[in-house]
Amino acid sequence: MTSTEARMAPHGASSSEPLNGWSDAPRRGRGFSLRTLIVLRWLTIIGQSAAILTAHQGLHFPLPLWPCLIVIAISAAVNVGAMARVRRLEASLPDGRTTAIHLGFDIFQLGVLLGLTGGLENPFCLLLVAPVTIAAAALPARQALMLGVLALIAVGVLFFWSEPLPWRPHENFHLPTLYRLGMAMALVTGVVFTAGYAWRVAADAEKLELALATTQDVLQREQRLAALGGLAAAAAHELGTPLATIQVVAKELQRASAPDSDAAEDAALILQQAERCRGILTQLSQQPEGDDALYADVSLKALLEEVVEPHRGFDLAFDVLVRTPPGQPAPRVRRMPEVIHGLSTLVENAADFAKTTVRVQAVVDAGWIEIEILDDGPGFAGDILPRLGEPYVTSRPQGKARQALAAQIAAAARPSKPRATVEPPIAPSQGGMGLGFFIARTLLERTGGSVSVGQGLPQSDAQTETRAAPRGARVAVRWARPALEVAV
Repeated sequence: MTSTEARMAPHGASSSEPLNGWSDAPRRGRGFSLRTLIVLRWLTIIGQSAAILTAHQGLHFPLPLWPCLIVIAISAAVNVGAMARVRRLEASLPDGRTTAIHLGFDIFQLGVLLGLTGGLENPFCLLLVAPVTIAAAALPARQALMLGVLALIAVGVLFFWSEPLPWRPHENFHLPTLYRLGMAMALVTGVVFTAGYAWRVAADAEKLELALATTQDVLQREQRLAALGGLAAAAAHELGTPLATIQVVAKELQRASAPDSDAAEDAALILQQAERCRGILTQLSQQPEGDDALYADVSLKALLEEVVEPHRGFDLAFDVLVRTPPGQPAPRVRRMPEVIHGLSTLVENAADFAKTTVRVQAVVDAGWIEIEILDDGPGFAGDILPRLGEPYVTSRPQGKARQALAAQIAAAARPSKPRATVEPPIAPSQGGMGLGFFIARTLLERTGGSVSVGQGLPQSDAQTETRAAPRGARVAVRWARPALEVAV
């Protein structure tokens, strides 16, 4: 499935077709493994214990030591129970539900500890932001939202109820209500904006991860297609021995049968078809050997023709040109799956948006090889052009090639009705995921190419027979000659 980048087009429709079921999976529902949560809680327990003991023993603050230690001990007991569960179940895979439960307990435990040590007057109340941020980055929306609400409830409770802030003996330290209100608002703002930022960053990272995985799948598919020649040769070699046995047995049957009997005719037919199979296998086995160099490297014109050929035969004119310095032949280039698929995707995109013409031309100079794909369509939309190359950016029209193909299929399947009486249905574009240009650009840059976009072919006005300013799309891929050319 191929998708295209956003263009300004009359039909400018976008779709969100699922890709191999990924859209059905809960977004970022993996969470953390139980072992990771246990390690993080032990670090929290150590930090809380150090802060309480330092304030009580080192600074001599009159804080409620034993209630604070009991709250920390409960957290340690929960962690010991989680460790026992890990040993019993050997559960180390990420679990979103378990992560949400443990983060919720951490928010509750931290809220109780803050309530015993000054509430919002305690500078460590900033730590309430941490569990919500982790949840926003690792959990689905509903669970992350529930934890955010829990943190906000804890802030509200701490604003109205908390023990006095422990301070030096014989000194009274009390912050005004307005300052405590400001602290509450700062915490609420920090929870909301930090969690939202983490959510957005994780969403972008996940989309990029999926897009890169899709790119890798496409490359593997192209590599498998490129290896079909070797597989055909191996199959021909393996099938040669049983085919020779069939021929020997058929000859024996023909000798043992009467000349005009049915058995003799059957044996002759088997020999004839076996000889035909042997000829086919000979071609399969010899083609990879004879054409191995062809598939390893081809002329630049042949490469462009191979890219364009699947898109011919519709209502578009395809021009394939190769321009070289005077007196120099066109170079031979490596036939790489990344280049074939990337250029084919760009040609398909151009065909979907072009009005009449798609031009694929290669320009060769002393140090570079540049392949340009131009069309006379509406061109790239100005508001989408800065985002060109990002995954999941799409506004694909009904492609001309697919419209023509759908019309041909509908006409062939329709009973004996006049073609002009029924308008053939138009199949929707197979694109819409916004990954076509991203995959093509990733694969081409992987081979050392540099992709750039701009204006393409000029559009013509059929009524006034004048030519307008260029508004079509132009996509150019530029390689250094050693990166693409085969050394002679």
